[in-house]
Amino acid sequence: MSQKLSLLFPNPDLHFNTLSDVAFHDIGMDGVVKKLSVYENEQTYITNVMRMMTSDLYTARYRAEVFDDIYNNKSMREDLMKLMDRINFLREFGSFKRDHDAQQGVWDLLHRLDELNSYIECIEAIHKCLSDTELKSEGLIRLRDHVKALYTDNSFDALKKDIKALKADTRSLKSVTVGINLNERFEASGVGLISVNSKPFTKSGIVSHFVDKVTGADSIHEGTEWNGDYKYDEINVKRAISDDTPFVVPALSPMALMSLKAIADSEKDEKNITNYMDEIASRMLSKTARHLREILGRYVMLTITDITDIMPEFIYYVRWAEYIEKLRARGFKFCKPKVIGLNDNNEPEEYGDASVGQVMDARGVYNIRLIEDDNTNPSSIVPNNLSFDKKNWLYILTGANRGGKTMITQAIGQMYFLSQGGIYAPGTAFLYKPVDGIYTHFPADEDKTLDLGRLGEECKRFKELFESATSDSLLLLNETFSTTSFEEGYYIAKDCIKAILSKGVRTIYNTHMHKLAVDVPEINEDAGQYRASSLIVVNKGSERSYEVRVAPPQGKSYASDIAEKYGVTYDMLTTKH
Repeated sequence: MSQKLSLLFPNPDLHFNTLSDVAFHDIGMDGVVKKLSVYENEQTYITNVMRMMTSDLYTARYRAEVFDDIYNNKSMREDLMKLMDRINFLREFGSFKRDHDAQQGVWDLLHRLDELNSYIECIEAIHKCLSDTELKSEGLIRLRDHVKALYTDNSFDALKKDIKALKADTRSLKSVTVGINLNERFEASGVGLISVNSKPFTKSGIVSHFVDKVTGADSIHEGTEWNGDYKYDEINVKRAISDDTPFVVPALSPMALMSLKAIADSEKDEKNITNYMDEIASRMLSKTARHLREILGRYVMLTITDITDIMPEFIYYVRWAEYIEKLRARGFKFCKPKVIGLNDNNEPEEYGDASVGQVMDARGVYNIRLIEDDNTNPSSIVPNNLSFDKKNWLYILTGANRGGKTMITQAIGQMYFLSQGGIYAPGTAFLYKPVDGIYTHFPADEDKTLDLGRLGEECKRFKELFESATSDSLLLLNETFSTTSFEEGYYIAKDCIKAILSKGVRTIYNTHMHKLAVDVPEINEDAGQYRASSLIVVNKGSERSYEVRVAPPQGKSYASDIAEKYGVTYDMLTTKH
């Protein structure tokens, strides 16, 4: 392939802006991501990916299609998770991770042969899994084609043949014969390899065999030529690898047996014997070892890395699919987002009335934080509809305290955040043009809005956000400029709204300053192509409706809402608790 395969980043040269920690928290997504996985490293990876923001239409649509395929093919994603986890285990804990040029022992190399065979089986299984699934997304079709190329490549077939041949060679190794030289004190002075055998030794009765060797007339063998006897005496070494794994020495002289037993009595010499066996076996199989190293160097890391690098991206989609699957099973609605500006062939298209310039149409929207409680009933959720277009580019949102202003403000940020990550959005339909960043100006503690600090600090923070935002950004303001008197806050906010409109930043301004909404017609007189509008939380008496609608403000007094918020109305002060 000409470029690195990715299910998340189809354009490796694309620039991304990073969503700030503050904005991530303000839209309420930090708590949601923690629910996706029990593994902290997965939470971190998902968070880092989703905080990378781009207004690129193609990337947003590419991700949405991949997620749709993964979500709608549950058996496929479960099978692929198992297979990729198996391959990742080979890379992380197997000998693939070691230096291929290192001169490992033959036993290590033979173990690597089994690992390589497991890798081949995984590639074949992934190929079958993807081929048996009807895929629609470009990302997974790319993965399928990539795996198919591995599967059908001539070098892959050669690898399978090589492994088969090597397995046939090594399986013929059934036993090794060694000889031990003795010094004048009948101590072992050297051990050497006598032969490699294709037959296993047959066990004899150790007592009778020992007696024969000591008392027999021919107990001392003349010369050093081996007579081909495959019977052997078995000596169990202390602290062997396992209780049922004996160390075996074939047909030795009595003195050799005595000397060998003395060696086996010490833990140090046990290790020396084991290491020596590995060393002589490695020498004996040097040709096989070299052949195996060549194969590993020629095939393995080139392909195994490509597959395992996809695994975190695949897990990213799977964790979201599992989460949304559970929520849908409880009755909550989620929809596949559609990118405004691209058709099914990734070609530019117009949506809606071009003169209106619609860049968002959200239906049945709700805040995902409302369903964090497992006991929440879907019928208790109040969905809302909202659009961004040139006539409604900046919303001044007003309404009763605790009526849901912050919830709907967060919800719009969540819709963009999830959709641009490719994930289904909470609602019945979401058509949108991606943003290059989400900028938020929320109080650090909403219950202490009037005691946040100096106005100058708040103005400085807003200016930094304004300068960072572009006409492709989303700006969410929550009680901005409420840290000073109403008169001062109102005039500063009005100037800032005009500046936002001139820059063309999509904005929701949640505020208690009803007069700002009243003055929308005046604000729009000086505006260019983008206009502000009044968005209200519908008032149903003392009952909180949580429903929003484009309409003139219903409240008459900013002060009365604030008084109610902090419990300083006459009724609230005089009522005994």
